[in-house]
Amino acid sequence: MSALRLSFLGAGQMARALAGGFVRGGLVSADSIVAHDPSPAAWEQFAAQVPGARFADSNRAAIRDADLVIVAVKPPQVAAVGREIAACLGAEPLVVSVAAGIPLARLQADYGARRVIRVMPNTPCLVGRGACGYALGEGATDDDARQVGRLLETVGIAFQVDESLLDAVTGLAGSGPAFVYTVVEALSDGGVRMGLPRAVATALAAQTVMGAAEMVKEGGEHPAVLRERVTSPGGTTITGMQALEQHGLRAALMAAVEAATRRSVELAGQ
Repeated sequence: MSALRLSFLGAGQMARALAGGFVRGGLVSADSIVAHDPSPAAWEQFAAQVPGARFADSNRAAIRDADLVIVAVKPPQVAAVGREIAACLGAEPLVVSVAAGIPLARLQADYGARRVIRVMPNTPCLVGRGACGYALGEGATDDDARQVGRLLETVGIAFQVDESLLDAVTGLAGSGPAFVYTVVEALSDGGVRMGLPRAVATALAAQTVMGAAEMVKEGGEHPAVLRERVTSPGGTTITGMQALEQHGLRAALMAAVEAATRRSVELAGQ
């Protein structure tokens, strides 16, 4: 287990998911994690999920002696937290931000940090099935990238990308869970329409989506190849596929990712 000392600025849902994953993955010990959050309720939930983690009564106290500082506050609070701690960063720890839409250049300016990495996680990190992208600031090293990649892989999968592609990561992986929830709900509705009890229909829909996704991820084959194996001539699946094409499901999902990506670009510029 690494002796890495971590500081979390913000102890909300994503901070808890990440800290819990790091500890479960054996990369850090709970007692090497220090967190600060102005909300007592947030800290109580963090402590319950990461037993042994320590609480600091301020952001400045939280970063004392830290090797890696994780900025997990809401985007509107990022600049204020940076101004608060910039003079106290000490021996230049690696600063990792999981705040959506805050560019690396702004993070480096607000935090006065030389080594900065920007991460786009998504909510399935909460169950260890996250899909993350991360981009390096100019001062971040290859060792920094490897370290952050290993940490993120404790809560799912992670890909290093150019910062210009993080908006696409946001549109696909960040917003994507909501699109998938809608697909699961719609499949469940279809089952209910055909007579299945709601609980059974929802369980079947969720398991079907999860199983199909796992086959794509683990098998290494193109989704179209897997789809063809399920599609018999004149059968039920090809009939259903025709209905999907008639109602524009493929185009709708592609448009959803594009719209979410464009909105991420707009928010980053505000």
